[in-house]
Amino acid sequence: MGKNVARKLIEEHLVAGDASPGSEIGLRVDQTLTQDATGTLVMLELEAMQLDRVRTELSAQYVDHNLLQEDHKNPDDHLFLRSACERFGIWYSPAGNGVSHPVHQGRFGRPGASLLGSDSHTCAAGAMGMLAIGAGGLEVAMAMAGEPFHLRCPEVFGVHLTGSLPEWVSAKDVILEMLRRHGVSGGAGRILEYHGEGLESLTAMDRHVIANMGAELGATTTVFPADLEVRRFLRCHGRGNEWVEIAADPDATYDTEDEIELSSLEPMIALPSSPGNVVPVAEVAGREIYQAYVGSSANPGFRDFAIAAAIVGEHGVHDRVSFDVNPTSRRILQELCDSGDLGVLVAAGARIHQAGCNGCIGMGQAPATDRISLRTTPRNFPGRSGTREDQVYLCSPETAAASAVAGRIADPRELDMAWPEIVERERPAGECDLLIAPPPATDARRVELQRGPNIQELPDLEPPSGKLRVPVVLRLGDDVSTDEILPAGARVLPFRSNVERIAEFLFEGVDEGYVQRAREASTEGGHVIVAGANYGQGSSREHAALAPRTLGLRAVIAESFSRIHRRNLVNFGVLPLCLVDPRGSEALREGRLVDLPPVEDLPEDGRAIALAVGEDAVEVRHDLSARELEVLRAGGRIRWARERLDRGSS
Repeated sequence: MGKNVARKLIEEHLVAGDASPGSEIGLRVDQTLTQDATGTLVMLELEAMQLDRVRTELSAQYVDHNLLQEDHKNPDDHLFLRSACERFGIWYSPAGNGVSHPVHQGRFGRPGASLLGSDSHTCAAGAMGMLAIGAGGLEVAMAMAGEPFHLRCPEVFGVHLTGSLPEWVSAKDVILEMLRRHGVSGGAGRILEYHGEGLESLTAMDRHVIANMGAELGATTTVFPADLEVRRFLRCHGRGNEWVEIAADPDATYDTEDEIELSSLEPMIALPSSPGNVVPVAEVAGREIYQAYVGSSANPGFRDFAIAAAIVGEHGVHDRVSFDVNPTSRRILQELCDSGDLGVLVAAGARIHQAGCNGCIGMGQAPATDRISLRTTPRNFPGRSGTREDQVYLCSPETAAASAVAGRIADPRELDMAWPEIVERERPAGECDLLIAPPPATDARRVELQRGPNIQELPDLEPPSGKLRVPVVLRLGDDVSTDEILPAGARVLPFRSNVERIAEFLFEGVDEGYVQRAREASTEGGHVIVAGANYGQGSSREHAALAPRTLGLRAVIAESFSRIHRRNLVNFGVLPLCLVDPRGSEALREGRLVDLPPVEDLPEDGRAIALAVGEDAVEVRHDLSARELEVLRAGGRIRWARERLDRGSS
């Protein structure tokens, strides 16, 4: 039986386990990616593990999220990150150089390589025929130390593409159609693999758009073949010699399948406040907008800006609309200058921002209260924009620009203009970017980490001690995102290297009393959170697990968990338990006491156990591997790693 691309990549990197769906496997990690919202913890974790030098083929640290310099905190962290890169042997991309995912794809993306990143959108590099997976920062730190990455082997979901996209429909509409069909958990436990003759009409950056938002489907990652289009992309970046062909066998099979006839697609849009709330643009056309926003890791290519320039250049931006343009890299900014598109955008009324994530993560460009903001970003979770009562819609650059012209949501097919052909320019890798190579190891060992006053040591989490009786302090519904657990944005993220301080923002948009109740419960041994399905979707930020743990969180009882957040909980010693019957949550009311068994008494086969909740009993089970149970018994991944190192040195 033939193999698909995903299976070939997994087998090439398999170092432990059986590569059958559901089995725990260990994968060799060739490259790692960190960004500044998560990277500071990663560097502190490397220091805590007393690592001498990273052991990957290549590791890169990008400063792209926390670019606002309102005070000392962000620039201090940037200095800390640069010194850590020098110390540990990591490439450094400074503020203003661009968003990690497109920069990494252009400079370091290599067909056949594996990439682990402390950002959930690391999966974007699957556009290059890479096995690129987002994970919590501690997982990435372990990979940088030379450890394999462990996960449950995913199924492979094959998506057969036929035909070609019609005019005014682009790659963003493809992934929005997938979200319309399958929702925000439709990719859980799966790798999405796109194949078929329809690929011929999709550029490498089109594929980046689709692969990036596979994270919104809950997928482990997305892969495309490394075909002639990937070779063309590498040649455009002066790296044609790094291309190798990776394709599915002619008789390859998939665990699950779907098919999209590209020519049948129309412009799509995700309504507030979920990437899965998708309808055709035509259904909501005419709604007045306040803002249209182009640029993010989900639409980072030259064509995404050039087509917007063509639209607003011919028609001008409506005087009521804030048209925000976020170049995604220094390279893209230079290309827009060279092509004349930057001048067109400025003349049409666009607001040009620095190259980075910016408003995508709530760092500026927040919309007005209850006013519609159309964005080409990957997420529109409540309040993520920086405005608590926001109305963020997700769409393509064509729809965003057409709507900026009209002052209302508009179907780009209604524009009175010819569809513009956009041609990408060749520019050798490194010509525009400011990526800084690490110094030789002999010099690096003398580097001292530069710590500003906001950079605190990681909290020392004690291992569990016997049976606990702890209260439920918070009940939540389905699809709770990490943005709702711990908000992003300019108020919160500057404290990413100060866990005690960032914990004060936990669940503030959901229940402002949580922090106080959690602190009170911590004096009696801790607390429990109860949730519905897909708990922890969205960002990979491990603060959303670590910060509640510092307030005494001992377990989360939910119907199901998002992959990355579940792993983050385990890594910081929090027990993830799944309800056998969702109706069991009725007994888990706020304030009720739950008897949690000692971690060492948990059955390794994952069979159901009964938790005493007052006079009631609630059945739960876990899907923890033997290795994950070891981590929990140790009190978390850092203690577990220290114990292994101590045993190895004795």
